Amino acid sequence: MIDNSSVVLEKRGSAFWITINRPEKRNAINGDVVAGISKGYRDAQDDPDVRVIVLTGAGGKAFCAGADLVNTGAAFAFDFSKPNVDYADLLRLAQNATKPAIARVNGVCMAGGMGLLCMTDMAVAAEGAIFGLPEVKVGVFPMQVMSLLQDIAPRRLINEWALTGEPFDARAALAAGLLNHVVPAAELDAKIEWLIGRIVDKSPTAIRRGKYAMRAIASMSFDQSIAYTESQIALTAMTEDAKEGLAAFGEKRKPAWKGK
Repeated sequence: MIDNSSVVLEKRGSAFWITINRPEKRNAINGDVVAGISKGYRDAQDDPDVRVIVLTGAGGKAFCAGADLVNTGAAFAFDFSKPNVDYADLLRLAQNATKPAIARVNGVCMAGGMGLLCMTDMAVAAEGAIFGLPEVKVGVFPMQVMSLLQDIAPRRLINEWALTGEPFDARAALAAGLLNHVVPAAELDAKIEWLIGRIVDKSPTAIRRGKYAMRAIASMSFDQSIAYTESQIALTAMTEDAKEGLAAFGEKRKPAWKGK
């Protein structure tokens, strides 16, 4: 286990857990949190034994309430000589990751926390979780969050959330496509473990190549995408995992994945 006090990184079997550890601040984002989550993603990518990332917040009240506004000067202080913002770089890092990530939404998920939710591949929330884009209430706008959110939720709903800043509940988040599952808080961990189990028994090579391809085709036209994926399925079929999967199917046994 690694603990920089703001973020706890922990391997649990084939899962790599990244936990924002500022419950007294509703797990608000500061520089240490961004650095800790980024390190977690890199460590998970570099560890061949890790099959899935779980991103969550400590305690039972908040997943992530967004930027730490106690010191607003720090929250919105930018080095204008740098073309990139650290939070934006974290979203880039997550988008380019080839291992699946699950958001475990245990409570409030607001503002920049919505960006953390959107950068994962799947999400499970406790039924009492509350969501929102309240930035307009403090004179800013969820600019970077929009980069991911626009491909997940319907435009009309995004307009309402971003322009009014009003919160919404887990059922509304589920209906909008932000979540895969909503469960009672007491069942949250069991549902996360169920989802992890459905991932780790599948081919790591297929998942890795699949995430890479999905990222690549996101900005392509249909004609570009279908041509690209023609080559990708051919390459995937040549992997050791594909050969093992087909052999196991024919022999009616569980495959022994090599991740190659």
